[in-house]
Amino acid sequence: MPASVDLAASTIGGLARLRDEFVGIGAGYLAACTGGLPPAGSVAAARSDLELWQRGEANPAHYDEAVAASRADFARIAGVEPDRVAIGSQTSVFAGMVAASVPDGAEVLCVDGDFSSVVFPFLQHERRGVRVRHVPLSALAESVDESTWLVVYSLVQSATGAIADARGIRAAADEVGARVLCDVTQAAGWLPLEAWTADAMICHTYKWLCSPRGVCFMAVSPDFAEDLTAVNAGWYAGEDPWVSCYGPSAPLAASARRFDVSPAWQAVHVGAPALRLFASTDIRAIHDHDVALANALADGLGVAASGSAIVTWEDPDGDALARLTAAGMVASGRAGRARVAFHVWNDDTDVESALRALGR
Repeated sequence: MPASVDLAASTIGGLARLRDEFVGIGAGYLAACTGGLPPAGSVAAARSDLELWQRGEANPAHYDEAVAASRADFARIAGVEPDRVAIGSQTSVFAGMVAASVPDGAEVLCVDGDFSSVVFPFLQHERRGVRVRHVPLSALAESVDESTWLVVYSLVQSATGAIADARGIRAAADEVGARVLCDVTQAAGWLPLEAWTADAMICHTYKWLCSPRGVCFMAVSPDFAEDLTAVNAGWYAGEDPWVSCYGPSAPLAASARRFDVSPAWQAVHVGAPALRLFASTDIRAIHDHDVALANALADGLGVAASGSAIVTWEDPDGDALARLTAAGMVASGRAGRARVAFHVWNDDTDVESALRALGR
C-alpha cells in the first residue's frame, strides 16, 4: 500500500476553496481525462439559467457577460491578455481554421497517435499539397527541420498521459522559423500553462476545467494571428457583433475575437463559474495534488511514475478497466491501455480503492 497522500498542503493557492466546490461528489471518479465534474457554482448556474430561460427572461446581453468573463478567465489560465483569446465550441474547429491557413505545399509535423481532432483537420489539405508528417512524441523536437512550417501536438497525450517537452519543441521550431500549435485540453486545469509554449494554444474546457462541452478557446499570438484566415467568421466575429448581424459587409474584430465562433450560450454560462474557480486558484497547487495521487497509484501498481495526473498501463483485454468498473469506480480505456486520472475531488482513499479493486 502506498503512503497516504498529505493533503495539508491543499490549503495553499486556493485549492481548499476549490475542493470545497466538490464536497460530496467525485469519490471513485477517476476520469477527469474523459470529462470533468461540475463544481457547485456551475450546478447552481445551470439551474438558475434553466429557470430564466423558462420564464422567457434569458437574453443575449445576459450571456455576453458570461462570454466576456470566461474569455478573461481563460486568458489568465493561459497567461495571455484577453484580447488574444478567441472563443468557440470545439478544438477541431480552431485546428481546422489553422489548417486552412497552412500554405500550399508546406509541411505540418504531428505526433504519431495524437488525438484526431488536432490531426484530421490537416490531413484534409493534402489535396493541395500540404504534407503531414507523423513522428513519435519523444522524437518531435529533433524531427523539426527547415521544411517544417507548423508543429502540431497535444501538451498531454490523451491515450498515454505523457507530457510533451514543450520547451524543447518551442526551441526547435524557433531555430527554423516554424510555427507551433498546441492542444492543451488534457493539460489546462492541472498543468501550469506558459504563453511561450505555442503560437496558438487551443483548449476544450470540458475535462480538467470542469465546464460543459461546447466551451472552447484559442489563445493566439498577434503575429501568428496575421497569418490566419478567419474562415469560420460569422456575426460574432465582428468588431461590434450587434451591428454585424446582416450583410453585405462588416469589419471583423481587430483582436483575436475575429476568430470567435458564435458561442453556445448556455454552456458558457454554466462553465463560467468553473473557469473563475480555476483562474483564481494556483494551478501549481492543483498540479501537486493531482500528481501526488497519480504517483501513489503508479507506485502501488509497480509502474513508472511519469509526473502526469494521468496513469496508464497495458490492458489489452480490458481486465483492469473491468475490475475498476465492477468496484464502482469510473475510469477509462484508450488504445489498449487502462487510463486513470486524478483531480481536485480525489484523495488518497481513491488510490487505495483502485489498488484494492486491482488486487494490489
